[in-house]
Amino acid sequence: MLGKLISTQRLTQNYTFRHYQPRATEFNQRISWTTVISELASDGENSERALGEAAHLFRSGLKPDDYGFVHLTRACANGGRFSNGVQLHSLILKSGIDSNLFVSTALVDFYVKHQQLDDAHQMFDEMRDQSVVTWNTLISGYVRSGQFRRALNLFVHLEKSNISADSYSFTAALSACGQLRLVQFGRSLHSKVVKHGVDCSVYISNCLIDMYGKCGYGSMAMEVFEEMAEKDIISWNSILAAHCRNGDLEQAFAIFRRIPDPDTISYNEVIDGVARFGVLEDAVGFLLRMPSPNSSSWNAIITGYVNRGRGRDAVEIFTRMRASRVHTDEFTFSSILSGIAGLSNITLGISMHCCVIKCGLDSHVVVGSALVDMYFKCGKVEEAKRLFQWLPEKNLVTWNAVICGYAHNGNSKRALELFEQMKTTLGLQPDEITFLNVISACWHSRLPLKTAHVYLRMMIDDYWMDPMPEHCSLMIKIMGQEGDVTKAVKMITDLGFDSCGIVWKALLGACGTSGSVEVAELAAGKVMELEGDDEYVYVMLSNIYASHGRWEEASCARRMMNERKVRKEVAYSLQSIKDAKEHNASLFRANSKSCLRHCNEGMANSKLNILQFGEGKNQL
Repeated sequence: MLGKLISTQRLTQNYTFRHYQPRATEFNQRISWTTVISELASDGENSERALGEAAHLFRSGLKPDDYGFVHLTRACANGGRFSNGVQLHSLILKSGIDSNLFVSTALVDFYVKHQQLDDAHQMFDEMRDQSVVTWNTLISGYVRSGQFRRALNLFVHLEKSNISADSYSFTAALSACGQLRLVQFGRSLHSKVVKHGVDCSVYISNCLIDMYGKCGYGSMAMEVFEEMAEKDIISWNSILAAHCRNGDLEQAFAIFRRIPDPDTISYNEVIDGVARFGVLEDAVGFLLRMPSPNSSSWNAIITGYVNRGRGRDAVEIFTRMRASRVHTDEFTFSSILSGIAGLSNITLGISMHCCVIKCGLDSHVVVGSALVDMYFKCGKVEEAKRLFQWLPEKNLVTWNAVICGYAHNGNSKRALELFEQMKTTLGLQPDEITFLNVISACWHSRLPLKTAHVYLRMMIDDYWMDPMPEHCSLMIKIMGQEGDVTKAVKMITDLGFDSCGIVWKALLGACGTSGSVEVAELAAGKVMELEGDDEYVYVMLSNIYASHGRWEEASCARRMMNERKVRKEVAYSLQSIKDAKEHNASLFRANSKSCLRHCNEGMANSKLNILQFGEGKNQL
């Protein structure tokens, strides 16, 4: 940072703000630092003019006092003037007032607001003394930038210092706990909140409700809510969200009926909950009955359909949304593009891309990331590559999309190269999804297990992340590729997934390629214990027995499947058929003599038809 500041010191001699032209000679007589600072402190519409007047005073050789530097720094922070702020930092160093607590805290805030967290932290470390405001500024900065673990790590250091945390410290830490679902950490914070005597604050209580809700502890959120002496609309919406987001719809509706004056957020929380855990058609009905649905209301429905693999229905809702003249924002397009990616319908994808450009959202990072993902999933690797390179801003979601895209399109080498490149990108750190994509790349390219294990250990040891069942399942699949699943059971136990049916299913599937009957029987027993009768278990066991010539056990597995009336799910495949007149995306069902259903979607001259595939005269 110091080198950057020294290089800008020559600019301070001609300190200028490009939007201001100094006035005539009476300027020096009428303008003083007192009036400039007064205008800056008011933070009103005259701030821009005041900054220009400050530039003229600097050129006149007049410098403000410490109080003036604080307000100038805040003005640069709030006005988005990064280059001027860096010049101001250089002047502060030259003036020798960087040891002033208020000035240094303002500089930390300046770098935080410009998302220069490394510079802000370095400034923080170089301070001789810090106040609780300084600590809170940096902690909240990490929270707002999504670096929740660094925020909590800093909070722990605050508690070890001789400075007491205040309500702002706790709210930032509680927010980080909620995002990371660290309920034990959150409960310890709750205890400290009570100990510090700030639990009576409505704002703190709302944060506690939000934290418990995001951690999946709706009952504890309800305890905090019921103990509140005063409740505002945020309190009601927070407890409503705590139950909606955890699938407790009955309790959510009971709370909704108790809200004195529900607002749009209240309705949207219910719509989102029903769309995620209830009947989607009920969510649509609730949407149509609410007083003033906004884009978030419609987005929740679209996302609900996309998350359930009903992309065609999502497109239909999007069409109705546009017909209702509701504003479509970046989150609308992000969701609908994900639905189209699931359909692998490039015609719809290109049409939606055109719509995005028309709305002027093509350079938005959220939409751009969804477009990259869509083109990759439609097999258009070059289009995805060009779009990724063109995007003016790339966030973690963008990088995850491109790493995943290359892995799933057979170029795992490029995926791993991009992962290494992403690690060196300023302000970005891989998350659980990143490592899932990296391990998936190892699986797709059949890299050795030890290579995948290096990435798993990197995730745990270097980035302090706990593996998800999906990480464990991919590691098991790689073991299956190598034909040895003997160490899989120990890994499942060591990672704490002994009671997770997903990983045992993955192990059973890996036994199909490795041929380990004993491990397969163990995995099958665990799946049955955890998830009950499952057709996958019977089919896999039958196939594994048959591959070893154990026909009696294979027949027994099939017989048990029939006796328990467990049906094998019908397989589907989606294909695009293009002729001279129209583009058809067709869904085929195996071994069926009749059409499942018929669906037409009139967007971009694209039609989705359900066609039959199986036995009979009309077999395709």
